[in-house]
Amino acid sequence: MYEAGAPDCDERIFRLGVPVLGICYGQQVMAQALGGDVGHTEKGEYGKTSVSVSDDSFLLAGIPLETTAWMSHRDAVVKPPPGFRVVASTEICPVAAMEDPDDGLFAVQFHPEVVHTPRGMDVMRNFLYRACELAPTWTPVSIIDEAISMIRDQVGSAAVVCALSGGVDSAVAALLVHRAVGDQLTCIFVDHGLLRENEAEQVVETFKRHFEVELIHVDAREKFLSALSGVTDPERKRKIIGELFIRTFEEIAKALGDVKFLVQGTLYPDVIESGGERAQGVASTIKSHHNVGGLPDIMDFALVEPLRKLFKDEVRKIGEELGLPPEIVQRQPFPGPGLAVRIVGEITAERIAIVQRADAIVREELARAGLEGEIWQSYAALLGVQSVGVQGDERTYAHPIVVRAVTSEDAMTADWARIPHDVLEKISSRITSEVRGVNRVVYDITSKPPGTIEWE
Repeated sequence: MYEAGAPDCDERIFRLGVPVLGICYGQQVMAQALGGDVGHTEKGEYGKTSVSVSDDSFLLAGIPLETTAWMSHRDAVVKPPPGFRVVASTEICPVAAMEDPDDGLFAVQFHPEVVHTPRGMDVMRNFLYRACELAPTWTPVSIIDEAISMIRDQVGSAAVVCALSGGVDSAVAALLVHRAVGDQLTCIFVDHGLLRENEAEQVVETFKRHFEVELIHVDAREKFLSALSGVTDPERKRKIIGELFIRTFEEIAKALGDVKFLVQGTLYPDVIESGGERAQGVASTIKSHHNVGGLPDIMDFALVEPLRKLFKDEVRKIGEELGLPPEIVQRQPFPGPGLAVRIVGEITAERIAIVQRADAIVREELARAGLEGEIWQSYAALLGVQSVGVQGDERTYAHPIVVRAVTSEDAMTADWARIPHDVLEKISSRITSEVRGVNRVVYDITSKPPGTIEWE
């Protein structure tokens, strides 16, 4: 499968004698490389889009003639290469899918791999099982065995530290490495002060209750807050957090001895959205490294990332196989830079406290309404603006809080959660009543794309 490629992609990439599926920008690259045309569309297509499907397509066999798919583009194939048939289209995109089954070449402009394309898995099955003639042999046990073998080959007898956050990604990565190298692993939890309300205490308690791995808890809140003082640019915030995070680890590692490796719970969406596998990424960098912010170019560790080819749902299955408790396996994703990407503008102790309390209210009310299992990620964000309001008999000029809640399966795409109005009303009422400095609450109804899940 081929999701994105360089503009000067060579035609030979698509003439390897094996089936190839171009997805989104991969379709455009395939078309250009093989003699088709790509042009600007009248307007972009983002999110849920109606698609008309041919009734005699190999790739789209079994798909209704009218369906929906998740789109993300402003340019599109306007003329397919010689030998290709157009097998799907939309109102804006004349070539939403094209194929040349004789040469084993298939391409779609939409995302079939995400939950928001309802029949996307049928497309993937047709490609993998019919075109590639593969057998479904993936199991959590096979992935665990493969990961343990790769970790042992990479690490050998060297000492390893793990960047533990308490989330499912770092927990599964830590358990895999511990299974592979045992006491060579030391887990380090750095509290940078940008966690959710009471989260640091919960992480330490949960970890000590369920794991038999050495844990070092570092309180670095003041250090991070000082380094972020006056900084408003989101990428610079990430870079500062990543740099300080690594330097903190290096200090601890020196006390532990000659530590060579740092374990991170990097997932495949993190790899894609950080520029891809290659040094010169073919797609724009949507975000800096998800787990700890922007990592510095020079550091004393080699990275061990046993999950970097997996999606979140696969990691959860592996976590269950490893015996992790539900409160870890089903925990919502949380960015490594923490609340720094949910506070637009400068990071201060006061602004952190506002977001922590508002975020806790959002999560409490969604849990009370029984909506936790339906939502991939939910939180409160603080904007770098103020708005006028009236509270009591006083006119106020205070902060708006943005509530964000999305449904997703792998974070590559997301849709805004349809939270009942009475629940939103309760969230708004509590935040404006209980959180000092807030006089307005708004709900973000933007999908990904065009927005991202996080605000920064």
